[in-house]
Amino acid sequence: MTNDLTILDADNRLPAIPSEVGQAANEAAARSAFADYRSRKAANTLTRQDNGLALFADYLTETTGDKHTGEALATNPDAWAGVTWGLVRGFVAWLLLRSYAVGSVNVHLSTVKTYATLTARAGALTTQDLALIRTVQGYSRREGLHADEKREAANIPTRNGHKKREPVALTADQMTALKTQLPNTSQGRRDAVLIGLLCDLGLRCGEVTGLSVSDVDLKRGELTFYREKVDLVQTHRLLNGLQAAMAAYLEQDAPPIGPLLRSSRKGGYLTGAGMSARAITARVRYLGKQFLGIEDLSAHDLRHTWATLAARSGTPLTRLQQAGGWTSLAMPALYIQAAAIANEGVRLV
Repeated sequence: MTNDLTILDADNRLPAIPSEVGQAANEAAARSAFADYRSRKAANTLTRQDNGLALFADYLTETTGDKHTGEALATNPDAWAGVTWGLVRGFVAWLLLRSYAVGSVNVHLSTVKTYATLTARAGALTTQDLALIRTVQGYSRREGLHADEKREAANIPTRNGHKKREPVALTADQMTALKTQLPNTSQGRRDAVLIGLLCDLGLRCGEVTGLSVSDVDLKRGELTFYREKVDLVQTHRLLNGLQAAMAAYLEQDAPPIGPLLRSSRKGGYLTGAGMSARAITARVRYLGKQFLGIEDLSAHDLRHTWATLAARSGTPLTRLQQAGGWTSLAMPALYIQAAAIANEGVRLV
């Protein structure tokens, strides 16, 4: 007997799928490769990729003389026709000459290689071309330092923009001083919450801007929030005085509903609008200069401080990864390695 749902041929074998059906499926998948890939990515990932593809389009236009656009490269496999490993390698050099940081060069190269892979699946690049494109490598940390040394010797800036080469890590004493010097005013209480979210919980600037009053559970001393970069909802305990700072702010200054952190006007008056990423950046810079004498302190510096102090205090790698909202162990491992005592356990007698 056979299952009623199974149709066998004369030799009791399942019939082969017609080749034209499989080919049609391949063609349909190829046509949708770009759209399917982009539908799975977070908005900030797509923004970063689109910036890289726009730069690659500018480079191709300048190099080939034919007009290219980032939009076409992001959506149309045919726009990649004629792209070779030599052009991709030239793109890396082009970025370096235009003072892009080595880290940015690596990110943009990764984007180009990702979309080249999608293009090969769509049949617009040969497997041989793709294999050669994949051989174009970014820079390791040491190689990046050497590349920057050569650019500096040639009077070529090594960064395009105002982002610092290395983040600033505050000491525990500096972090305490920053939090304890804030005045007991509406703006000061708001700032205490802001600094605590960055220094004591290690939130990203974008995560802070997305917080709502309803995310805070004062009774339990917890904050539940969404991490867009990794598409994850987490609950964190309010630590190191942050619960008290949060209570003072919520009771006296915060709105009953809406964005958690209110923006401020000149004179320190809080408004009904929430703080933007730009406002947070400006406020942290001001507080760093005002109370610590540090120029250009950023929200990322405070997250970096949080991770550095956590690693030095012996936080396990997996716990640091989870608390920091990283999808892999690579980044927290860097903090753990930097905090390690290289000659721990070495004995001479």
